[in-house]
Amino acid sequence: MGEVDYEAVFQALPGMVALLDTDLVYVDANEDFQRLSGRSREQLVGHYIFEVFPDNPNNPAATGTRNVRASMRRVAATGERDAMALQRYDVEDTGNPGHWEERFWSPINAPVTGPDGKVAFVLHRVEEVTELIRVRGGAGHDSRAHILEAELYTRARELQELNERLRLAHAREREVALALQEAMLPASRQVGDHRTAVRYRPAVGALNVCGDWYDLVDLVGGNRIGVSVGDVVGHGLRAAGVMGQLRSALSASSRVAAGPAQALDVLGRYAHVVDGAESATAVTTFIDFDARTITYSSAGHPPPVLVHADGRVEFLDQATDTPLDARPDPMRRPQAATAYEEGATLALYTDGLVERRREDIDVGLGRLAHALVEHLTATPEELADAVLLQLLPPGGATDDTALVIVRL
Repeated sequence: MGEVDYEAVFQALPGMVALLDTDLVYVDANEDFQRLSGRSREQLVGHYIFEVFPDNPNNPAATGTRNVRASMRRVAATGERDAMALQRYDVEDTGNPGHWEERFWSPINAPVTGPDGKVAFVLHRVEEVTELIRVRGGAGHDSRAHILEAELYTRARELQELNERLRLAHAREREVALALQEAMLPASRQVGDHRTAVRYRPAVGALNVCGDWYDLVDLVGGNRIGVSVGDVVGHGLRAAGVMGQLRSALSASSRVAAGPAQALDVLGRYAHVVDGAESATAVTTFIDFDARTITYSSAGHPPPVLVHADGRVEFLDQATDTPLDARPDPMRRPQAATAYEEGATLALYTDGLVERRREDIDVGLGRLAHALVEHLTATPEELADAVLLQLLPPGGATDDTALVIVRL
């Protein structure tokens, strides 16, 4: 099969389609867009959209510019597609300056990401429905047609205002949830001089935040630290609250427990009385830097990855048990240990990093192992960034992601 001429495909797309950069300047427009908007490619490309299509100054109720600008900026900022309500957006006749044609449009704006995963362009697809609205009112532009147009336009504006209020409400909840997450998640300074890096990436979407957590603590006795990650089912403020309770409980139990299995035993008993902790998972590791050993236990969580100094990969999966609140009467959890040499790297993470729909999790685990080995000589901070860049989808994951890197 030969190479696809994407420029030809773009020009042949049915309907009005234009591409704008994040400053809302036209980059390209297909033939239908040029023809139906009454603007040539030269009049569009390189020009700010609202210089080409300003609001009708003779219509005091005109809101097209404001609505389309808000939609496009939202798409550029969030990376989320936005289907707008029906818009009345009059267009000036280029052959008769000062004369404005009454037009109705149904726009959809979608993000186009660049190699770095950030939004680089906004794809603007428009369906003109002016004739449809007129025809639905009968032949010509009689009073029935005017009534229908007015009703449709009014309902469309009401719908758009309602959608905007919902977006603002979701944005406020997301902001509160993120602030709560930041306040409750620990800083790496709690583990002294050990070389660590932590990352948290919320899921894409208005409310998808705060299900995952991590913890790093100094342990009593010897040169030891505890490193844990966990995952609470659900999103939003409720999940953030449960996450905070479980993280704090494990942090406290780890400081007095004989080992990670006992710490998870205590956490499981606590999770049994916490509403919303059903099916929560966690894995905890106790790292002894003097003995060069890692002792670990998992409550239904994906296994930590140990990359030895020679590049050998070891998944710590020999002590995996059920999720925290899976049993009515908690039982003693399994525990295992492994040795390492100086220069090894330990990675703990949540499933948002490795799981993809319709894909076996082993494929994602393989990607993680490959990325860790590929950047084995990088610093923990550089390694964490490289892993996220390679494993997370360009537009962001649909689940939270927590990642902890420890250089041993």
